[in-house]
Amino acid sequence: MKENGIDTKASRFNMWKLHLSVATVTLIPAAVGINYVAKAFAEGLKLPLWLGSLGTYLASMLAGPTAGAISGFINNIIYGLTLSPVSTVYSITSIAIGIVVGVLFNRGWFSNVKRVFVSAILIALTSAIISTPLNVIFWGGQTGIPWGDALFATMIGNHINIWIASFTDEFVLDIMDKVVVAYLAFFIYRQLPQRMINYFKDNQ
Repeated sequence: MKENGIDTKASRFNMWKLHLSVATVTLIPAAVGINYVAKAFAEGLKLPLWLGSLGTYLASMLAGPTAGAISGFINNIIYGLTLSPVSTVYSITSIAIGIVVGVLFNRGWFSNVKRVFVSAILIALTSAIISTPLNVIFWGGQTGIPWGDALFATMIGNHINIWIASFTDEFVLDIMDKVVVAYLAFFIYRQLPQRMINYFKDNQ
């Protein structure tokens, strides 16, 4: 069955297979590179979002949640060691994003535009739930994105609990970021040659 150009049945894979095939091992560095460049681009232009999970999405869609989780984790470590030490703290968030994207994709939730939006909200919620305690512990509840932190400061100024304020700050930013990245990944995936998609699927 095809939805919006994606063969949802053929794109399913053995989701939790732990064996890393040659195809997957080749994909992971490419996904890490995409994450790294996208995040550096967003930070360089001071965009109100991160974009640093695009490669993670694509790896999860092509090769499953294990590949996505590994890609996200490695990128956070490398990015943290080279450009932004704060990135390392959020490795666990990237792992969770890779897992959730892989599960949702495998269940057909990246098969059309409407489902992609719902998927992005679920991914944003996952990211916010995991990141909020890290924000509170390490950064006093803030995210580092100015307009999100302005919302946080306003809520704190109105005596709203720091956990609620921090979650709101994170979730509002995550919704925008994860929706943008989800649609980018969706449209990129649709443009990939079917032969490439089959190559990863057949090597699961």
